Amino acid sequence: MDPMTADVLRYAAFTDHGQGGNPAGIVLDATDLTDTNMLAIAADVGYSETAFLTPTGQSARFGMRYYSPRAEVAFCGHATIASAVALAERDGPGAITLDTVAGPVTVATRETLDGLTASLTSVPTRTTPAADGLVSRTLNILGWDRDEMDDRYPPHIAYAGNDHLVLAAATRERLADLDYDFPALELLMAEQGWTTVHLFWAETPTLFHARNPFPPGGVVEDPATGAAAAAFGGYLRALHLVPVPSRVMILQGQDMGAPSRLIIDLDDSAPGIEVTGRATRLTGPIGG
Repeated sequence: MDPMTADVLRYAAFTDHGQGGNPAGIVLDATDLTDTNMLAIAADVGYSETAFLTPTGQSARFGMRYYSPRAEVAFCGHATIASAVALAERDGPGAITLDTVAGPVTVATRETLDGLTASLTSVPTRTTPAADGLVSRTLNILGWDRDEMDDRYPPHIAYAGNDHLVLAAATRERLADLDYDFPALELLMAEQGWTTVHLFWAETPTLFHARNPFPPGGVVEDPATGAAAAAFGGYLRALHLVPVPSRVMILQGQDMGAPSRLIIDLDDSAPGIEVTGRATRLTGPIGG
């Protein structure tokens, strides 16, 4: 199949009152597309992720693949939220199951007074302390000093479908000043298999500001990262850094002019983490 004939939708996910968010491409029926086709489409769209859904023949269940312009990614939160909203607009709200490379992910869409929202439940999360040497290498690449970190939040490798290095800034000013060695971080992340580095600052125990350097996606940073939010929620829960149950808000993308809002709900009822957001359909020509 000629990949240029595929019907690609564009949505911004995790928008904040309809603004900002993280754009994703969506192909609602990728049945006839090969891996090469999907990679070519993702490269042509030029967003950090494009999602490809394949009907399974079962009601409300789809195969799901994610591609950056460079490679396939096991799981992408913002493209999941965007795809669920696109399906809800076409078929009506409800629950769906997405069979991803990382495992099955359930998503519930619902109509609210402010429009459709989507809530994904990640695969089971896990988190492990980051080796001190790796933290030092990363801080050197970021241009951070150890005393600029918040020692209430230990560096960890957090997982919710992908691995993310989690690092806490001691001040909002430190988080805002993001200027790192892109090739060096890209090399380190490829070596370690990290999808993003989740940098954050705690305004309150349940309100966080975040930035996610994303060299594997070919961009300096991601404006809204659902996969990292899920992993971060698992980290907070496992290390008892917030009471459970709790609702936590992550504000991301503010420093790059794309304000985004991600909600994570933490409880002990499931091994995964629920991440909620809105999505807005974009118009205009597709292309990076």
